[in-house]
Amino acid sequence: MAKATRKSQSSRLAGKRTATKPQATGGNHRDNGASGGSSRASSNGATRRKRRATAESMAARQRDISVSEFFVKNRHLLGFDNPRKALLTTIKEAVDNALDACEEAGILPEIWVHIEPTGENRYRVAVQDNGPGILRKQIPNIFGKLLYGSKFHRLRMSRGQQGIGISAAGMYGLLTTGKPVKIVSKVSKRKPAHYYEIQIDTKKNRPEILNGRGEGVDIPVGEKGERFIEKHGVQWERVDHGTRVTIELEARYQRGRGSVDEYLEQTLIANPHVTLHYHDPDGNVRDYPRATEVLPAEPKEIKPHPYGVELGLLVSMLKESRGMTLSQFLTGSFSRVSPAVARRICEAAGLSTRANTTRISRHEADSLYQAIQQTRISAPATDCISPIGEELLLKGLHKIVPGEFYAAATRPPAVYRGNPFQIEVALAYGGQTAARRVRREALVELLAESDARTLRQFLMTTFNGIGADAAMRIVKQSGLGTRKSPAKLKPKEIDALHDALQNLSLDDNQSMTVLRFANRVPLLFQPGGCAITQTVMSTNWRSYGLSQSRGQLPSGPVTLMVHLASVWVPFTSESKEAIAAYPEIQKEMRLALQSVGRKLGMYLRRRQRVRQQGERRNVFMRYLREVATAVSTINDVDRDELYDKLLEVAKRRTAEADMKLDRNGRPIEEDAEDFGDGVLIVDDAAEDATLPVTE
Repeated sequence: MAKATRKSQSSRLAGKRTATKPQATGGNHRDNGASGGSSRASSNGATRRKRRATAESMAARQRDISVSEFFVKNRHLLGFDNPRKALLTTIKEAVDNALDACEEAGILPEIWVHIEPTGENRYRVAVQDNGPGILRKQIPNIFGKLLYGSKFHRLRMSRGQQGIGISAAGMYGLLTTGKPVKIVSKVSKRKPAHYYEIQIDTKKNRPEILNGRGEGVDIPVGEKGERFIEKHGVQWERVDHGTRVTIELEARYQRGRGSVDEYLEQTLIANPHVTLHYHDPDGNVRDYPRATEVLPAEPKEIKPHPYGVELGLLVSMLKESRGMTLSQFLTGSFSRVSPAVARRICEAAGLSTRANTTRISRHEADSLYQAIQQTRISAPATDCISPIGEELLLKGLHKIVPGEFYAAATRPPAVYRGNPFQIEVALAYGGQTAARRVRREALVELLAESDARTLRQFLMTTFNGIGADAAMRIVKQSGLGTRKSPAKLKPKEIDALHDALQNLSLDDNQSMTVLRFANRVPLLFQPGGCAITQTVMSTNWRSYGLSQSRGQLPSGPVTLMVHLASVWVPFTSESKEAIAAYPEIQKEMRLALQSVGRKLGMYLRRRQRVRQQGERRNVFMRYLREVATAVSTINDVDRDELYDKLLEVAKRRTAEADMKLDRNGRPIEEDAEDFGDGVLIVDDAAEDATLPVTE
């Protein structure tokens, strides 16, 4: 019975297959196996034919991609990959533009930075300067168009390079809040200010003006202008000229490493001529006066150097030149090429100096390129860069970073790919870490703001100079678990953590803090991929008195600042966060690091000798009176006179314990050791009363 049932079911299934297959194959009646196979082949073939595109259909889908569209999808390339970093990037781009504008106009910069919360994870950022202002017709393109600026084609030192930053910040604000960028710019106290509300048309990469019927609004001079500002809620610090940009964006404000506060403090180190007024989101107002009244030397624009031009670019330049001889082209298009040098290049290439540039073939251009590389040409002029200088490096570092010994070194200018650059290094040794100077109230806020999962991770990511070993020591000292969440600490646990931070000495376990700068701009992210960090780790710091594991930063209470000044900084990405590892740049960095390292080593050895001689003198002082008493008893001499003579000998033998240096590291005694130039030594007793406190 069961067999009959299974047989009937199989026959019914076979019937269904034979009934349905002809429909799929268009009525072909074959046996079941053949019918099924052919139907599957034909259906699969039909499917493949339907999915296959033709050249015409593919061509119909091709279209131009706007640069704005590209960066909307890839905004992480510009530094807008998370809300916390987006806030910093926005302020960084606005401050950089403000400083460039002021310095180019010969004005001592005064910057106002205002961060105001407008909702949950929303902030209104406003940055104003006292610069020359912007012409009305230029405002929409500067703030509403990517890859628009005046610095890309100029070979001179400047903070901005690509014409992307501030317009990308406005684009990010529009994407996250829907609010346009608001700009107020004034070029003279006698002329009206210009007020614009702008957003970017990402499809066409062009600005859209939302106010004044698409033409912006002029703010009148005098009382009418003040009434207009009050009526429309426009914020403006009363200066005769300048620019204020306001962007509302989705962001996150957090203190500690990689924060806005850290960026502004480091900016003041590299720019001691700046006055800064900072309003943080908590309502605190901090004013930072300038440390010098002297502007940096204005860098001059230069022509490209022949060694930095590649073959393809040389061919393009030859095509674009009109009505020139080859000699005129070489002397007029490149720096350091005189008529005599141009003649030697042409002779090496087998070309006439009077040859027409538009008639030079590609083979001849290749010969010309090879001749340029083989001809000895002077290095480009270095007045196109403006280094900070050793004196201002010491002032800026001493103003922000507490310490007892400071050293600075500026290398002579060098060249990579035909681009001039200069390396500067400054070092601060000693002083308390930021973790030891933090107040309990500030620690509570930092714990609440942190997104770290463990207490150890919180310490490493919040405070500079605290590595894995130091963080573990702090956790053990506080008696808290290593997996403890920072946001869930109770008041007693916070007290224990604060006591551990205050009382635990981390000099041996503290990791070196490296401050990276490019054209006076702090680089706060991607330290591992930066040539500066790689060069610092590859330098042997053990010979200068610091402990160091292989392939790691050295240990010790050291803050190191490295600055690259160049006409074109080779950043690894559009976000301008790390410097590419060119061998020429790393060589100059290594030489500068060794220069300040030698000064640090001299200071540490001197301090160690002073300590050793002081301990030796204490041993002498402990037994001299007993020795004098015993000798006087044996030889019947005056005990006090003998003691005075023995004391004089002990002081002479341990004279190094009394060595004194002036503020610049110069020895007060003639026979003492000289540290050379670029050194600042601080008296610990005088500095303890004025140590800055981290809020």
